[in-house]
Amino acid sequence: MGLAIWKRILKKIISPSPFLPFPHLPFCFMKIVRIIARLNVGGPARHVVWLTSGLPKEEFDQLLVTGVVPKGEDDMSYFAEQHGVTPIIISEMSRELSPKDLITLWKIYRLLVKEKPDIVHTHTAKAGTVGRTAGFLYRWLTPKTLIGKPRPARFIHTFHGHVFHSYYSATKTKLFLFIERMLARFVTDRIVVLSEQQQNEINTKFKVGKESQFTIIPLGIDLTAFENHRTRQKVLRDEISASDDEILIGIIGRLTEIKNHSLFLRAAARVKELNQKKQIRFLIIGDGHLRPTLEEESRALGVDDIVHFLGERNDPQNFYPALDIVALTSLNEGTPLTLIEAMVNARTVVSTSVGGVVDLLGGKKETIDNFILCERGIRTNSVDAEKLSHAILYLIENRSLRDELGKRGEEFVKRNYSKERLINDIQNLYRELIPRK
Repeated sequence: MGLAIWKRILKKIISPSPFLPFPHLPFCFMKIVRIIARLNVGGPARHVVWLTSGLPKEEFDQLLVTGVVPKGEDDMSYFAEQHGVTPIIISEMSRELSPKDLITLWKIYRLLVKEKPDIVHTHTAKAGTVGRTAGFLYRWLTPKTLIGKPRPARFIHTFHGHVFHSYYSATKTKLFLFIERMLARFVTDRIVVLSEQQQNEINTKFKVGKESQFTIIPLGIDLTAFENHRTRQKVLRDEISASDDEILIGIIGRLTEIKNHSLFLRAAARVKELNQKKQIRFLIIGDGHLRPTLEEESRALGVDDIVHFLGERNDPQNFYPALDIVALTSLNEGTPLTLIEAMVNARTVVSTSVGGVVDLLGGKKETIDNFILCERGIRTNSVDAEKLSHAILYLIENRSLRDELGKRGEEFVKRNYSKERLINDIQNLYRELIPRK
């Protein structure tokens, strides 16, 4: 007999009945079905794999469900395999709206009927929509509904970001916002966000859910991967023949519209124009469908001599330590994993003021030349290449400030963003929703 069958048998045997001899024992197998749209390169894929592999197996029986990574995006299925996680693949689940969504909905519904989960936890917008819609059907399509006893599963959705601006047309955005409001009202027991700023946007600004539904659980990362980062500062530098005194400014992320790499290129052009002292290079780490367009823009701006496209890399422990400054130019973010990883490597960060970046970089210390110096980095309030270039130049000329901001960022991340803390927070949330017996 399989492990899942034995768990179900034991769960029935050890019930909450006060007539059993040991009703006080904290023994309970909790079945979790976790759903994400796709395991593409990015923080959400790592997040769900860490949770699925990290929660204690003696208490949680977990199943990860995912769609297929489309062409043009890099697949992180290898990361799941490395952590011993074998997901169930629903090939019809895609990022965009599609008639195949009805097939996805049916397959998830049938899976829930089969698995009888205690908790369904969805991640990312598409999985949140089809997963919770299937969950609504699962909860209510049972004969026991007639006597007021729908299926007792609880539903959680994690917003790793949101699609309420900068992704789609106004009409499509309004449709998605309406859907999220309905799902929050009629299906979702708990909404997880990554930062206070993200809750303010989703709940206060966009009116999704009630305040009482929200729980803030920051991201977590594997801190051990970045231990002794100072010993690896020369790995990438040697690879690209960068001298010790050369300033390397990097941006890490998929080459897609929402990441706004064009701003990075325009800022590079302005830095090249204004800089008279330092040898500087701009590194773009990541890949995607916009790469040919961005390479052409680099040539048109006259910065192809100082901008290098390094493509997708799977060695963050090596490329972060080599950088002097890490930039983020996104139009919309949840809490960017790239900035957290940069900070734990004591790298100085400069970013647009999007999503959880505000919480990551901390309180404002002063405004300098139209950019904001914060406790742990610099941010700009607009997608203005002039402001971003001035912020980069300011950091280039102030080595002591870079060191100070990097040190504060490293201490902050180590204190607040460990993978172990993330797993513990999710574990406590599950226990709160399904009290142990």
